[in-house]
Amino acid sequence: MLVTISYAGPNATDLGHLLHKHPARLQSFPVSVGQAHVFYPEATQERCTVALLLEIDPVGLARNRRFGGDAASLSHYLNDRPYASSSMLAVALGSVFSSAMSGRSATHPELAAAPLNLQITVSAVPSRGGRDLAERLFEPLGWSVEAEPVPLDSEHPRWGNSRYLNLRLQGSVRLAAALRHLYVLLPVLDDAKHYWVSAQEIDKLLRSGEGWLAGHPERDLITERYLAHQRSMVSDATARLIETDDTPATVDDLEANPAATPLRTYRADAVIQALRDVGAARVADLGCGPGALLTRLSADPGFTEIIGTDVAARALASAAKRLHLDQAADRQRSRIQLLQSSLTYQDDRLIGLDAAVLMEVIEHIDPARLGAVEDAVFGHARPAAVVVTTPNADYNVLYVGLATGGVRHPDHRFEFSREEFGGWATAVGRRHGYRVEFREVGEAHEVLGAPTQLALFRREAGR
Repeated sequence: MLVTISYAGPNATDLGHLLHKHPARLQSFPVSVGQAHVFYPEATQERCTVALLLEIDPVGLARNRRFGGDAASLSHYLNDRPYASSSMLAVALGSVFSSAMSGRSATHPELAAAPLNLQITVSAVPSRGGRDLAERLFEPLGWSVEAEPVPLDSEHPRWGNSRYLNLRLQGSVRLAAALRHLYVLLPVLDDAKHYWVSAQEIDKLLRSGEGWLAGHPERDLITERYLAHQRSMVSDATARLIETDDTPATVDDLEANPAATPLRTYRADAVIQALRDVGAARVADLGCGPGALLTRLSADPGFTEIIGTDVAARALASAAKRLHLDQAADRQRSRIQLLQSSLTYQDDRLIGLDAAVLMEVIEHIDPARLGAVEDAVFGHARPAAVVVTTPNADYNVLYVGLATGGVRHPDHRFEFSREEFGGWATAVGRRHGYRVEFREVGEAHEVLGAPTQLALFRREAGR
């Protein structure tokens, strides 16, 4: 099986520096599935192509328990593994080009961080979903996709096509991102992994999918197939991906500076600061998800009582695991409660707190249900302060690859402009006796504002 990556640009042979493989040498590497060979069919100052050729050891695989070996099963000897570009090729890419996948380069850091004019070819890719699936997986990541079906037999065209594709991708993409796309999506196309899938695969998926998977329109399909439809693993991975719901389905992180602080960090910092500004000690994170903010709150002894609520039991289970509640001391466990609760229903357990936080929550609620959320939080629970963050829709035009009028995550029901958010928050405050302060979160554009907007509600005396 063969994959080639071509770079067209000035000093094109610098591709070898990013891959840590010299263009003038043929190099071979033992990998868990056989032998990988790296060579350069062309290497000029205008264009450079690297090729990875993987030689599978089919007998070794059949005898290896990790890869489902069973000497009594004929299917382990008669299969497409030596010829198909599936999870075996992904394993080789991850092993041979691990340094390049990290996105770092000591000698050419600017080139490693920049989108490159790349063309990738992969032969005999098994696709359970055909050409359409290949386009659905790669096009949202900025690739132009050509997927040519391989006929069952070129001498008998009436037999039709096989499930294999010769895949060609072209786009302006960071090399590290391109390698990660292949590493994740080749097994997804095949919908099979030829080795035992353990819980470690979740971390591999999230690490390789950072910056693009959370907002991919086929996120759920990718997660299910990559994790071999293991239900508990899929649930865990999905809950953790929800944390990054600002990540649009584009080729790179959409910050102007690829090394910029993630927006989620700015957002959590802003929420913590708002809570400190109002002197809150007893705090609820409403719609806490898998516990990203709860982790920050639990690390600060100034927050003496912490409540996390979510409608999804599996999200609360992930939060408990993330907080290590099963290993925490009694004093730490007594500070934290995880409650299954819906934002659209009144919950007496939340009455009278110092503050409640709705961090990137309201945009997941149908607009027709916002009134119920308002009544439950501001009318019934009535904390002394409420912190609300939500995307600034005005800023979305700066996100390359985000469709005009589109939202940043498939689960967002809407996104407020600054004017719309200001009008909504001011009206809520007026109805329930809160004064409102607006803050920007993240690096602000001089005209379009910051990517996230924050409203800090303080309940007025006597109300």
